[in-house]
Amino acid sequence: MKNSLGFHAALALGGVALFCGAGASLQAADKDGKEWKELTPKNGLTKQWRAGGSKNDVAGWLERGVVQASPEDPRAFVWSKAGPGVIFNGEKGRTKNLVSVAQHGDIEAHIEFMIPARSNSGVYFMGRYEVQVLDSFGKEKAGVHDCGAIYERWDPKRGKGREGYEGHPPRVNASRKPGEWQTFDVIFRAPRFDKQGNKTRSAEFVKVVHNGTVIHEKIKLSGPTRGGMFADEAATGPLMLQGDHGPVAYRNIRIRSLD
Repeated sequence: MKNSLGFHAALALGGVALFCGAGASLQAADKDGKEWKELTPKNGLTKQWRAGGSKNDVAGWLERGVVQASPEDPRAFVWSKAGPGVIFNGEKGRTKNLVSVAQHGDIEAHIEFMIPARSNSGVYFMGRYEVQVLDSFGKEKAGVHDCGAIYERWDPKRGKGREGYEGHPPRVNASRKPGEWQTFDVIFRAPRFDKQGNKTRSAEFVKVVHNGTVIHEKIKLSGPTRGGMFADEAATGPLMLQGDHGPVAYRNIRIRSLD
């Protein structure tokens, strides 16, 4: 796996020394026995994923060898007719969210994504906590809705104009041009609960790296962000890829348990 982070920074999580960088992480896996799991293997779409609310289909998501921005329409994709490796949300660029069969708690994740101009998606850890995917290229100052943001929570009871809260913009806007592949490398800690089910520690994005740039560190979440699968919190959950906001493609999604 290519080292997409470009540096080797050690972190402590649950007593395990982690070396941030996809290549370095594979070396760490050799030492502690925690192996990377490939969620986008060749011809593996229907084995690794399900559409939200479905038990046996992927609701219009497709797998192809090549997906790229259309030269005629910068807001759309074109793709090869055959071949594995890239998953995307269908011909119309809007379908149900895609949910991993695999469940996770504490994980390290490597995710590659591409969007055309003005498109929107998101990666939800545990199906609850979103790192935003958006065409934010060229924006001088990123906000809580821009690419790489940890999306805001939402409560209509707070009053009109105040519904969104606890969103975290990225430190810097590391977005690439629409139509270019981008990366997220994430270390995520699941919430903790006691024997009675009471939460004793909040979920946390220990580190989020976007295209080799650190954009978040030690961000704790009091609860699920807007648009997630669940309103509650739990010790484990799936990855969810948002598929109903515009064209998006993903490849080389890998996770490694840190439990």
